[in-house]
Amino acid sequence: MSTDRIGTVELGTGGPRVGAQGLGCMGMSFAYGPADDTQSRATLDRALELGVTLFDTADIYGFGGNEELLAPFVNAHRDEVFIATKFGNSRKEGAPLGTWQVRNDPAYIRQAIDASLRRLRLDRVDLYYMHRRDPEVPLAESIGALAELVAEGKVGHLGLSEVTGAELREAHAVHPIAAVQSEWSLFTRDLERSLVAAAAELGTAVVPYSPLGRGFLTGSLPDARELPDSDYRRILPRFSGGNAEANAALLEPVRAIAAARGITPGQVALAWVHQRAAVHGVTVVPIPGTRRPERLEENLAAVGIELTQDELDALEPIASKVAGDRYADMSTTSTARE
Repeated sequence: MSTDRIGTVELGTGGPRVGAQGLGCMGMSFAYGPADDTQSRATLDRALELGVTLFDTADIYGFGGNEELLAPFVNAHRDEVFIATKFGNSRKEGAPLGTWQVRNDPAYIRQAIDASLRRLRLDRVDLYYMHRRDPEVPLAESIGALAELVAEGKVGHLGLSEVTGAELREAHAVHPIAAVQSEWSLFTRDLERSLVAAAAELGTAVVPYSPLGRGFLTGSLPDARELPDSDYRRILPRFSGGNAEANAALLEPVRAIAAARGITPGQVALAWVHQRAAVHGVTVVPIPGTRRPERLEENLAAVGIELTQDELDALEPIASKVAGDRYADMSTTSTARE
């Protein structure tokens, strides 16, 4: 496995430079079953060694536990790490997975940033995302409150997650939006309806989450029934019953390309996401999540892989054939508001 450092890209037009691939840290504290903190910390250290600088978390991951896990690492490498966190999704501890409340009101935004700063032991976060949109709160009101946090020095740059192209344009008119985070993979291309074009037009970077389809695109995920009870994927439609079987069959061209090249299916999937930058004329910084150093190295090796047009053509139909929604409840996603 190559251990070369990855290069950097500009996070939005005129924005800061970050590693060409980031690290999604959610699984170190939330959603994918029990984790080993020692192993997670080793993964963070190895990521920085290999050129990863954008580390992604949120206040909902482990009910703040993920921010607390990252705090010693971020503070030890403050000048090298670009830390992104989020607000807007809330869930009562002990409530069933998939049970969320979305809040975007200014009072909550101030409460949320102060709580995140305490857990991260920082006086400023580099990138602050609205995790989900509450249509009942005027977008200009929320962005206005976030702009105040930038002016006060508590936040460096603003981001949005799971928004439409129209919502991005509306928000950007109030304050520049450095990055938009949405699910983007061979299995999920909803954001190509309107968001990507708006991001390219405005010079906003796109930060794809779940670029490996929550592990499905690696081809090594077990049957959902074999996952721990605390694994969020057990309740996701694409991982259940007949949907899982149908979606597994869609991996055939991914496996064929991987075998021919001597790489992994996951690297094929990540290379495809990286190449969306040239296809759509937009900066793309995927944030695959992992808590294992060896998987991290595999993911980062995909940065240098370029798929041929024939290979891209073979992968093109996959998303249109995927069975099942991304979430059991799609009401807070951009898809519901297109």
